Amino acid sequence: MSIEKVVVALGGNALQRKGAPATAAAQLEVVKKTVEYIAEISCRGYELAIVHGNGPQVGQIMQASEAASHVTPTMPFDVCGAMSQGYIGYHIQQALRHALHKRERYVPVVTIITQVVVEKEDPAFRDPTKPIGSFYTREEAEDLAREKGYVMKEDAGRGWRRVVASPLPQRIVEFSCLRELWDTTIVVTAGGGGIPVIEKEDGSLEGVAAVIDKDLAAERLAENIGADVLMILTEVDRVALNFNKPDQVELDRMTVAEAEAYMREGHFAPGSMLPKVQAAAMFAKSDPGKKAIITSLYKSLEALEGKAGTLVTSR
Repeated sequence: MSIEKVVVALGGNALQRKGAPATAAAQLEVVKKTVEYIAEISCRGYELAIVHGNGPQVGQIMQASEAASHVTPTMPFDVCGAMSQGYIGYHIQQALRHALHKRERYVPVVTIITQVVVEKEDPAFRDPTKPIGSFYTREEAEDLAREKGYVMKEDAGRGWRRVVASPLPQRIVEFSCLRELWDTTIVVTAGGGGIPVIEKEDGSLEGVAAVIDKDLAAERLAENIGADVLMILTEVDRVALNFNKPDQVELDRMTVAEAEAYMREGHFAPGSMLPKVQAAAMFAKSDPGKKAIITSLYKSLEALEGKAGTLVTSR
């Protein structure tokens, strides 16, 4: 049996527990528990790359930068994204290395600060929708829009927030590095969906204020590297129709056609389960031999054995 390649997309609950202090120490404790499952997957012979979210962390970095703006210049959003990749990757490297060594498995773990090219003309830039950073009053939001050119929108009655675009990932800039490392190393890459950059006419790259969905970035990576499995880890064990309603139905499997029909019917929440199902369907559709799995971290090992989770296949 050939070794299977797996790209694992870690959701935010795998990095920071709700209600816990948002300190680096508390987050590291969560990561230590998370990587026990990743280490077990590696010990079973799978080749891995890890993509992670960064929603809470990049927001905290932005808030800290904004709060200190009277003593030091505020960092651009793409720089905040790079900072979040670095420190989350450091936590995963440190914790996963220890978890592997406990199992006498000596596989290197490295983080690649990853840029992802997006299209300058992506429609998402014309209608930014992704909230980031602090909440403001209407007056404060108007001042920020006027002074800094931010797009500010009211967020579900909780106040006003800056919003940025969420463009589609086109190309992973550091992909050749990942490909060189793949056979020998567990790589943490495309954190937070990658740092969004646009390619200029002279071939240089320029960071932009945007957020790439990490599940769609993981799909791009999995497709490019020729992975056998895209495993998207979230807070629930299975994808469900009519989620949190009396007639909720959990799904053991979906074909691409079924997934596309459920999406058209509006079963999945934008910014929550919808991009996960989109990414899973895209990957399964890319090759009849490929499969995607959506499940919780705690069911990840069983899901790889076909005993848990929602399996998405081409047909």
